[in-house]
Amino acid sequence: MARDPITPAALAARPMLFASGEQAYVARAVRRTRTTPDGADPAWADEVVAGLGPDERALCALSFAAGAPGLAHVVVGSEHALQRPDRDESVERTYDVTEFPTPDEYAVMVATALERIAGGDLHKVVLGRCLDVVSDPPLVPAEIIDRLLTTRPGRYVFSVPLVPGVDGAPGADGVAPEDGPILVGASPELLVRRQGAEISCTPLAGSVPRSDDADEDARRAGELQQSAKDLAEHAFVVEAIVHALKDVCVEIEYPATPELLSTDTVWHLATPIHARLADPVDGPSALRLAQLLHPTPAVGGVPTAAAYAAIADLEGDLRDWFAGCVGWVDRYGDGEFAVTIRAAVMDGPRLRLFAGAGIVAGSDPASEVRETGAKLATMARVTGLP
Repeated sequence: MARDPITPAALAARPMLFASGEQAYVARAVRRTRTTPDGADPAWADEVVAGLGPDERALCALSFAAGAPGLAHVVVGSEHALQRPDRDESVERTYDVTEFPTPDEYAVMVATALERIAGGDLHKVVLGRCLDVVSDPPLVPAEIIDRLLTTRPGRYVFSVPLVPGVDGAPGADGVAPEDGPILVGASPELLVRRQGAEISCTPLAGSVPRSDDADEDARRAGELQQSAKDLAEHAFVVEAIVHALKDVCVEIEYPATPELLSTDTVWHLATPIHARLADPVDGPSALRLAQLLHPTPAVGGVPTAAAYAAIADLEGDLRDWFAGCVGWVDRYGDGEFAVTIRAAVMDGPRLRLFAGAGIVAGSDPASEVRETGAKLATMARVTGLP
């Protein structure tokens, strides 16, 4: 279904971008939007890449669940092209905030997951919770994105409009609508980067809230590095990624012990993984690699089937596009994808935030409540919430 092209004014109000480090690729025109009811479909990924022109990239988002939708906005753009919006700092907003599940309900979810882990069928599961923030007057997407780029609570800043459902979405010859929900965020986690034959991943798993006190903050970071529970949680993720890469890569290298990575609110355990494509010419594109790796145990769990069942039973349908992945790919197959964490979906006056925590043997429900609260604070601060 074809739609009228997005105007430059609409793109300025709702920027479409993916920023990594100092580089920000910003769409200045949208050629078309390609959607699929199954974001894991390799044929769709190959079609997206094959259909790109020399001056085009696809800005993509994949949902969390297997068989859930994927979308790719085929755009032309440039680096460092975002026009900063004029902020009216005098605007006073009121906020209506709803937590679901509540902290107490989330603690019960964690306790239930621990019972399943003790039963032996489940080793790790990531459980999340949400904040719904309704603001008056409504938050402005361009202002939120500008704050994310300015404060950089996560390395990978993104803004991707979400089509209103695959059945009503534009097809290969259409473009995305100028209104509707938009996925924004600042993820700290690299799912996969492809530069020619070089492949990089930096999974995060195992975390602890930061402290405003420097000594206490350092103590927490040190304890995280020595935590048997967090190191075990992290090892599940690294093992899964390395196992998946072995199907398409050679020379896979990674350190024996994880490093520390910090955001404004959380310390993470991180392991940089580097590899080379076994077939640099016909090997998988960045989008196809994202499909192969996603979702990792950093957002799902181990074993996969048991973790998915626990998430469905305990979380319900909270995730949608959260805990998926977002990034870009070009016609040569190069690209970069981040895990969709520290993210929000903006839809009119409502902003929905999601954060999760990995539950393994030894997890403490109260600690997981604090951890998810610290993660939610990253995006909550950007909205102006106290």
